[in-house]
Amino acid sequence: MYHGTSKSSAPLILRSGFKQSADGMLGRGVYLSRDLQKASRYPLELPEKDRVVIKVKVNVGKVIAINYQNHPQQKTWHNHGYDTAWVPPNCGMVKSGLEEDCVWDPSRIQIIKAIQPQQVYGGGAASYY
Repeated sequence: MYHGTSKSSAPLILRSGFKQSADGMLGRGVYLSRDLQKASRYPLELPEKDRVVIKVKVNVGKVIAINYQNHPQQKTWHNHGYDTAWVPPNCGMVKSGLEEDCVWDPSRIQIIKAIQPQQVYGGGAASYY
């Protein structure tokens, strides 16, 4: 999977690991995607030159699909025994139509390396760090 972040935040993540976000579309957790194109867009407010993508390996554990807005467990999935919430592609949850995952426990995430974001028009992902 992949996690998009800023070039300024990447060294801290690489050194100390991930921390849960306080909130988001799926509540608390670490937001990732199996889609490099999706991760390459984040953080949305930064220009591409200020972004980096961290490639990771994840033990997803028990996964729930959150496949529509206002799903009854959209932000409470972890309270129901799930380790990861998954938003399938093209289900109406995100404007881009690309899939997204939220992993509750950062210790389930193993960092592989940081790479350059994939350009919107294509192109490969070269090693960054």
